[in-house]
Amino acid sequence: MHLSIIIVNYNVKHYIEQCLHSVFTSIAHAALEAEIFIVDNASSDQSVEYLHSRFPQQEYPHLHIIANARNVGFSRANNQAVHLATGKYILFLNPDTLITEDTLRECFHFAEQQTDFGALGVKMLSDSGHFAMESRRGLPTPWVSFCKMSGMTALFPKSRTFARYYMSFLDRQQSAKIEIISGAFMMVSQKALQQCGSFDETFFMYGEDIDLSYRFIKGGFKNYYLPTPILHYKGESTQKNSYRYV
Repeated sequence: MHLSIIIVNYNVKHYIEQCLHSVFTSIAHAALEAEIFIVDNASSDQSVEYLHSRFPQQEYPHLHIIANARNVGFSRANNQAVHLATGKYILFLNPDTLITEDTLRECFHFAEQQTDFGALGVKMLSDSGHFAMESRRGLPTPWVSFCKMSGMTALFPKSRTFARYYMSFLDRQQSAKIEIISGAFMMVSQKALQQCGSFDETFFMYGEDIDLSYRFIKGGFKNYYLPTPILHYKGESTQKNSYRYV
């Protein structure tokens, strides 16, 4: 199996339906052998029933829906599918995303060319078409975090000293080694997961992608940014209470 795609869903059945159609198109265009796991975290909008009706098993045999009886959080839900995934690469994908027909082909081809591949992130665009800064991030050390919170990152976006939080000194149109991959689109190697472990389940939501990215680096793997575009309706798949998010 070339690729396993894992999507955690919570009350966004119409977004995930669009997401799945884009995924199926991209898989077909790339001619990849792929499987898809949807882990529903006890949605109250009848997501599971809706998806079963829209994507019947006999027509989509490689689509697997896991229905949780309670919301177990983002990390644990992803790990449920990781234990079942057989792909050489695993893509953690948010349900409020749309990928292009070229996305998976370009990502798979790039990953296959690397000898130290840990994880890959892409050029995420907002629904207005603007570049999402979290497409590339640096490790939030005390200094990097201070620069972000003090405003120096915004004041000096091309500085390698002050702008490491979003690594905005890098060319958006060029692939590059980065440190932190966003969990909205995070393609990882099975080898890296087996060596470094998957998401830490003590993170219920937020920060788990930083932790996993850092563990890949500590394990001797490299994380990459690839400027192939996707659309991310940021925030639609989660309700971000400001206190908890901070």
